[in-house]
Amino acid sequence: MYDSIHQFEPLLPSDRQWQELLPVAEKIVTASLKLSSAAHESTRSTLRELVRQMNSFYSNRIEGQSTHPHNIERALQNNFSDRPDEARLQRIALAHISAERELEQHLGDRGALTSTFLLEAHRTLYSRLGLDDRLSDDGEPIVPGEIRSRDVRVGHRVPPAAASVRRFLQRLDDVYGKASGWERVLIYTACAHHRVAWVHPFLDGNGRTTRLQSHSALWKLSEGLWSPSRGFARSTQLYYAALHNADSPRRGDYDGRGNLSGQGFFEWVQYFLGVCDDQVSYMTSMLALDGIKQRIEALILIRAAQDKGFRREAILPLIHVFGLGPVTRGEFTQMTGLGERTARSLLSTLRADGLLVSDNSHGPVRFGLPLGSLNILFPNLYPEVNLPLN
Repeated sequence: MYDSIHQFEPLLPSDRQWQELLPVAEKIVTASLKLSSAAHESTRSTLRELVRQMNSFYSNRIEGQSTHPHNIERALQNNFSDRPDEARLQRIALAHISAERELEQHLGDRGALTSTFLLEAHRTLYSRLGLDDRLSDDGEPIVPGEIRSRDVRVGHRVPPAAASVRRFLQRLDDVYGKASGWERVLIYTACAHHRVAWVHPFLDGNGRTTRLQSHSALWKLSEGLWSPSRGFARSTQLYYAALHNADSPRRGDYDGRGNLSGQGFFEWVQYFLGVCDDQVSYMTSMLALDGIKQRIEALILIRAAQDKGFRREAILPLIHVFGLGPVTRGEFTQMTGLGERTARSLLSTLRADGLLVSDNSHGPVRFGLPLGSLNILFPNLYPEVNLPLN
């Protein structure tokens, strides 16, 4: 039974390992900062909300509790399934989306790599669920934001004794709580993700809460345009294997100086950074203007071949709205070069499809990302949307 804080050292990579990790972190930070100028802010905002739904789907899928992306979209419109089990999964997905949004809004100047924020993330998530939706696998109620008060077993591993959890969390605060500089924050976030999971501070919900903390810690860097949760879910076996290997006891005199394996911990951080690098690289390629132009054109031509309401004259106006932002309805119809009646009909078709969205019936239109367009506009971003509904 772990009950002393030295038992989860090392908490940071060695100096030699740090020098190997730093160039990868620098590459991620540079690429991520460049994304802040890709497309128009209104388009990035639309994409940000889509990524939020995706995070909910993937984080819950890791826990074996995901619902179909279309069911998440319906739940956002207050359309819940008549099947109790499916409706429960929809409520869990909505709670994750709402909690993520709230945590982002309350970041302020404080960092997310503190135990205070961790407890707040757990509370913010589980306080959104009714009692029946927040029962552990053993049927025990999960109390939002409450540190566990009894000892537990996680598979074959026994986390620290309940009486010592606060001491372990304080040690995490001392090491990670004042991280500054994006390269350092990125590496510290990777370290904290494992060590928080290792401490297992809550009766249940540790995985979801840890992923919310990691997302929040990197949110001002990512601007919500990418998140490690997608990478974790798309390599779940590697995710759990890397976490497990970092749990290992020290493997001899050449495996660091802590109680736990320094090499296993280093490999976990490498995996985490690799996931982040992959997510940033993917989103960079998807938001490159030349590529998105071609995919918008392909989407409209495919739609036009299937539905006479779509016309190729929508291509250039849609590219304009994607890159330069909202336009009035009159401006959009003028850009099509069509007659007024035909242009208005085309505008209505695009709005009904969701490729154009507006806050009201007369306001400016901006670029939308309906789930049915993703296989062409953002291939492989969220492939599960194409799976058949049960």
